[in-house]
Amino acid sequence: MAYFFAQEVYEHTKVPIGLINSTWGGTPAESWTRREVLENDPEFRPILERYQRGLSTYPQDYAAYQAAQQEYKQERAVNPQTRRAPPKEPVGPTSNKSPYKNYNAMIHPLVPYTLRGVIWYQGENNADRGYQYRRLFPALISSWRQEWGQPDLPFYFVQIAPHRSAKPDLREAQLLTMRTVPHTGMAVITDAGDSLDIHPRNKQVVGHRLAQWALAKEYGDKKRPYSGPVYESMKAENGQVRLRFQYTDGGLVAQNGPLREFTVAGPDSVFRPAQARIEGQELVVWSDDVKQPVAVRFAWKATPFPNFYNGAGLPASPFRTDNWRTPTQGGR
Repeated sequence: MAYFFAQEVYEHTKVPIGLINSTWGGTPAESWTRREVLENDPEFRPILERYQRGLSTYPQDYAAYQAAQQEYKQERAVNPQTRRAPPKEPVGPTSNKSPYKNYNAMIHPLVPYTLRGVIWYQGENNADRGYQYRRLFPALISSWRQEWGQPDLPFYFVQIAPHRSAKPDLREAQLLTMRTVPHTGMAVITDAGDSLDIHPRNKQVVGHRLAQWALAKEYGDKKRPYSGPVYESMKAENGQVRLRFQYTDGGLVAQNGPLREFTVAGPDSVFRPAQARIEGQELVVWSDDVKQPVAVRFAWKATPFPNFYNGAGLPASPFRTDNWRTPTQGGR
C-alpha cells in the first residue's frame, strides 16, 4: 500500500518519496499508543487493567489456547470450509498486541526523523471496541503529533475493508475522526474488500486513494477530488428521506445498477431494506414497509457491497443518520 502511495505521489511531483515502514499485522491501536496516554484517560485505563490481569493468568491461558488451537486444526483438516473463527492467542508479556509495546519499539525511536506525514492502515483488532475507537484513535494521532512537535502533521488512514469480522461501529469511528480531527483524511475501500480475507489483495487502489489526499492537501493540486460522498444532512418528508452529501465531485453516481445497501427505520428503530434514487445532488431513500421514516443507514454491516460513488469514481463512506446505541458502545 505504501509503495503504491509513494509511486503515485512521485509520478505527479517528480520528487523522490522516502518511506519508513513501521508495521506489524494483527495489532490493536493501543499497542501503538504511548503508555501515558492510556494511563491518563479513565476510558483507556481498562485496557491496561485487562492486560495486567491477563499477565497473572497467562500460563494457564496459554495452555488452554494450545489445546483449542489443536482442536481447531483437526476440525479444519476434516472441514477446510469451516467458518468457525480460530482461537485467539492470549496476550503475554512479549506479545506484539500488548498495550504501548509497538509504540515503544517501533514509533518512539523514529522521533528524530523529520516526517511530512503519516499513512495508517489498521482497525480490525479494535472492531469489538469500535465505540471506544472514537476517542482512542484521535488520542493516538494527537500523541504522535506532540512527539514530533507538529500539531498539523497530516495523518491519512484507510477505513477498514469489508470482512466478516469487521464492525460498522469501527468504520463510523474512523469517519468521525476524519470529520473532527484537523489534517486527517480517509480512504474508503468498501469496493476492494474480501469477506474471507482480512487483508484484501488489491493494495494498488488503497495506495491510489490515499495518494489523492496527499496530492490535494500537501502537494498543491487543489482541484483534485480526494474523497467519496460523505453524509451531511437528512430531511424526512412524505414517507421518504432526502439525504445531502459533501464531496460530490462530478455528481452522485450509482455504478452497475440501482443503489443498494440502504436501510430505513421508523420510530420502532427496526431497520428494513430500502430503495434509493439520485435526484441531482441528493439521494431519496424510502421503504414501502416504513411509513414514517426517521433514520437511514448505508452499508451498515460487516461485509457490505455498495455501489454509491461520486463522479470522480470514489466510493461513499458507510454512515447512519441516527445516534442509537450500538453493540460496541460501552465496550472497554
